Amino acid sequence: MILQALNAYYERLAADPDSGIALRGFSRQPVPFALEISSDGGFIQVLDLRDHSKKKKDAAQLILPEPLKTSGSGFSANFMWDNTGYVLGIDTKGNPERSAKAFSAFCDRLKEVGGNLEDAGFAAVCNFLKHWKPETALEWPEWKDMAGRNLVFRLADERYFVHERPAVRRAWLTYYETVTSSIRGQCLVTGKTGSIDPTHPKIQGVKDAQSTGASLVSFNADAFTSYGKDQSYNAPVSEEAAFNYTTALNDLLRRGSRQRVQIGDASTVFWTERETRSESLLPFAFSQSEDQSELVALRHFLEAVRDGKMPEELEDEADTRTYVLGLSPNAGRISVRFWHVDTVAGMWDKLGRHFADIQIERQYENDPVFPPQWLLLKAAAVREDLDNLSPLLSGAFMRSILSGEAYPAALLAAVMGRIGAEQKITYARAALLKACLVRNFRQRGQKQEVSVSLDEHTTNVPYRLGRLFAVLEKLQQEAVPGANSTIKDRCFGSASATPRAVFPMLLRLAQHHAAKIRYGYAHDKRIADILESIDIARGGFPAYLPLEDQGLFALGYYHQRNRLWTSQKTDSDINTDTGEEAAEEK
Repeated sequence: MILQALNAYYERLAADPDSGIALRGFSRQPVPFALEISSDGGFIQVLDLRDHSKKKKDAAQLILPEPLKTSGSGFSANFMWDNTGYVLGIDTKGNPERSAKAFSAFCDRLKEVGGNLEDAGFAAVCNFLKHWKPETALEWPEWKDMAGRNLVFRLADERYFVHERPAVRRAWLTYYETVTSSIRGQCLVTGKTGSIDPTHPKIQGVKDAQSTGASLVSFNADAFTSYGKDQSYNAPVSEEAAFNYTTALNDLLRRGSRQRVQIGDASTVFWTERETRSESLLPFAFSQSEDQSELVALRHFLEAVRDGKMPEELEDEADTRTYVLGLSPNAGRISVRFWHVDTVAGMWDKLGRHFADIQIERQYENDPVFPPQWLLLKAAAVREDLDNLSPLLSGAFMRSILSGEAYPAALLAAVMGRIGAEQKITYARAALLKACLVRNFRQRGQKQEVSVSLDEHTTNVPYRLGRLFAVLEKLQQEAVPGANSTIKDRCFGSASATPRAVFPMLLRLAQHHAAKIRYGYAHDKRIADILESIDIARGGFPAYLPLEDQGLFALGYYHQRNRLWTSQKTDSDINTDTGEEAAEEK
């Protein structure tokens, strides 16, 4: 199903002359530099093709003759382009003998493909290579940046590169047709009979995979031999279909693609069966960039999605099939972390439910209204470093969003673990807690609600205890200004897990704190209001709170603390006898 969808996506792009997708026999490759040569093959200068407008200078993405599979000798040069080890016979690996063999392989490839080709550009490249001395490259000021990277050729005063000249392209395609597989069979992707590809082209662009590319489909051991069929003959895919799906996937994964996002360790791509606006909007909604101007422009759009409404501009594509593929590195291969197929309407509906579930009042004005997945996952990671987060957890989290099912149980445990270790409830952690609890209650058919902002009327004991803890902390901070630590730093974890063992002591301490400040009676009133539904005389504090209730405790603390640390005045801040206002610190 994955290969079929990618094959269909390639055919869609190939039919569009403006798509820029590589046709069969060619592929898109990063090329940072070009060598400008004269018509007689003399070296003129190094051309820097990188994008200098960004801090990280990205290489130009050029359509080049398809890389040829490495032979048993390890030397399989590309035609008209390759890295400096092949093109110039020198690199930074410190093995001149190997570089010389690579250079010889590159020259032989040109002769093998070009044959008797009569083209001025091709002849100039051959003449350049004939008189080239590898040590000359060390004298170039650009050598440090270009060593080991891809190169192409361009004739002086010409706009196009040599590999783009019509005669050179024709020579390459003629040669390309002669290197097809001699094994024929029925393709599992298209159902057509054709030449079966023994080793599929590499996939590039998956984060932390091999820089030279990794395989999505491969068989490289005797254990995978089936009925005498080795390599990819085990799962026959025609050379045409293999080229199509790998080219489409490489295009989706390329640097700068608007259809690709990084979610945990999974490089995730989105596409639809026909051209739609959702194709680029969905990735943005899942992992917004730091460019807030784009988010502001789409704010009303995402709000409509969160409210369960299908935006009018997307109604005509509601039934269009959409695909989401998450890929993770696995040594020399790529593993599928998740794969989801849905309609555009179904995808937006599930994403809207996710946004509604994580909706909670913000801690600071610059907190994103629609927190992206990477920000939420960081909240569950040790030191907020995604490298410390289990890839299985990030994959399960994404599958929950795509399917609308309950978030993984490990996510709630991970967030509570970080809160317990750091005694810090951030906006993202509060959003995750709310989302996990809302879906858990919904899945069990419970009527328990988790509010977006402070709920002063709920009688839920864990939530009220969290509110009480926030009030007691605020009272301590006013009574002992400038203290290095508060009750949150010392006993937040024990208070949320074993309230009966901690809160009696905290309440006694609060009496001393209230006596020290001018408006202590305002805090006493808050404490009394919160304790109204908790029967202290009969040991109303629970002896132990399970994990979900600890989450409600943390949310009660988060909501109450936000209220206490804003300038908003509430009825509880007013002394009804004197009309005086309790002092509230911003």
